[in-house]
Amino acid sequence: MGEIHVTGMKAAGQKKMMLFSGRTHPELAERVAAELGIEVVPTRFQDFANGEIFVRYLESVRGSDAFIIQCHSEPINKSIMEQLIMVDALKRASAKRITVVTPFLGYARQDKKHRGREPISARLVTDLFRTAGANRLMAVDLHTDQIQGFFDGPVDHLFALPILADYVASQVDASEATVVSPDAGRVRTADRWADRLGSPLAIIHKRRDPDVANEVKVHEVVGEVKGRTCVLVDDMIDTAGTIVKAADALFEQGAAKVIVAATHGVLSGPAVERLQNSRISEVVITNSLPLAKDRQFEKLTQLSIAPLLARAINEVFSDGSVTSLFE
Repeated sequence: MGEIHVTGMKAAGQKKMMLFSGRTHPELAERVAAELGIEVVPTRFQDFANGEIFVRYLESVRGSDAFIIQCHSEPINKSIMEQLIMVDALKRASAKRITVVTPFLGYARQDKKHRGREPISARLVTDLFRTAGANRLMAVDLHTDQIQGFFDGPVDHLFALPILADYVASQVDASEATVVSPDAGRVRTADRWADRLGSPLAIIHKRRDPDVANEVKVHEVVGEVKGRTCVLVDDMIDTAGTIVKAADALFEQGAAKVIVAATHGVLSGPAVERLQNSRISEVVITNSLPLAKDRQFEKLTQLSIAPLLARAINEVFSDGSVTSLFE
């Protein structure tokens, strides 16, 4: 007799959970599946010569409570399209409920019009998932809270704060630490951190050049940072320009040490070099995005969100409370 693999989990009333994974971060999906005690449903992917994507599930999904994990990672448009096609395949194969799990939601930074003639791409992306057939959306640390209202259906907004903050608390003395928001937009996030660590809060006010993307002109520090261990918190690190300049501003104000903590390590372009060559002593991120070997560096610590995703998926499947995970 060969070994029997379990690809689903049945509950009272014959509900069946099935977990699917796109191709951008299969390791995370495998870890989530292991936490749930199931296996990722075998799926055939094919790229045609002109770049079109084909998807077929290799077992029946009829009547299932389906969860599709896909990190919107480079190449970002391809990973979003692949997940949309996976949703469509599930809808047409009679899955009972489809939950799109996007640890990192693409286009989340385009959540409002700063000036005329600009798109609100975050709304477009959520509309696409709804149109494709998604009943529910699950994401970790959305760039802004209002994106929850862009999707016409239930949204489970998960927070990596407990994972990141508990690790940082084990590394620093909270009485000597100051939580720092790198800009005015992250103050709510920093405030939650300060509450959890029991540390004071500081804010860096930055003035941008409106005509140059990713470019900041001036930094002003509001709050007491002299002689303290500063914990710079953000939802993501992209090119790391903002975070490195924020750290420099803190050192100019007499900070003793700077640690950076962020949920999503996008780490585009010069990010790795900037962080490794900066005076920041440690960069703490999660595995919400895949990290290529050449994107890993000495100062980087990566924590797993797989247990968090697995618990949230289990609460949704068993009609429990996702909110209870954070209370």
